[in-house]
Amino acid sequence: SSQGAMMDNRFATALVIACVLSLISTIYMAASIGTDFWYEYHTLSPAENVSEAGRSIWEEFVSEEADEKTYTDALFRCNGTVGLWRRCITVPKNSHWYSPPETDMTTNCISFSLSDQFMEKYIEPGNHNSGTDLNRTYLWRLQFLLPFVSLGLMCFGALIGLCACACRSLYPAIATGVLHFLAGLCTLGLVGCYVAGIELLHKKLPLPDDVRGEFGWSFCLACVSAPLQFMAAALFIWAARTNRKEFTLLKAYRVA
Repeated sequence: SSQGAMMDNRFATALVIACVLSLISTIYMAASIGTDFWYEYHTLSPAENVSEAGRSIWEEFVSEEADEKTYTDALFRCNGTVGLWRRCITVPKNSHWYSPPETDMTTNCISFSLSDQFMEKYIEPGNHNSGTDLNRTYLWRLQFLLPFVSLGLMCFGALIGLCACACRSLYPAIATGVLHFLAGLCTLGLVGCYVAGIELLHKKLPLPDDVRGEFGWSFCLACVSAPLQFMAAALFIWAARTNRKEFTLLKAYRVA
């Protein structure tokens, strides 16, 4: 019985660690979806240059007609950041033509609408006569859908885990593990699609010489989330499979 208790402790520990990893990866995933720092542009030229053009850049940036080229140029020029849902630029607070150059800057964001998310990308960004760029169109749609699929799988896995606790059986933990593994694949896919999409965009619209681009911390959260999901999956599956034989024996003993 002491051996049984030792085994039970091992499984309990594995499951607790798996649950903690699962929770952390869910929080990271949700935070990365909800924040705007997937990709950041750092404009090295001083802010005064923007102040004359600031108002017109901002008006173009927020207009519903803003095409991909228009808003990407604005992101380049105004220290832009891009999330999965929103794009932001930093502009002077009062960019009136009569005011002196402002150093007081404010960050303004605008959301991508659902139609933006599913809109076709063109071979030449901003030129709808150039034909559809299928690669970029589908990469963009996938990077929008995959994080939600990943979160959905994790939540469904958590529900199965709760049922397993209620039934006092470890067997459903295999299903939880498999769902976490699939969620990890979705997260990896999301990261891959995002990197490929950015690379393809920058081939079409190269960064100006005085602009530096880098992946931001929201992107890093998604990158960290994937291995956590795989580790949680491995622990759930290991605990359920190894414990299954022992649990069956224990049940038979109790019934007898």
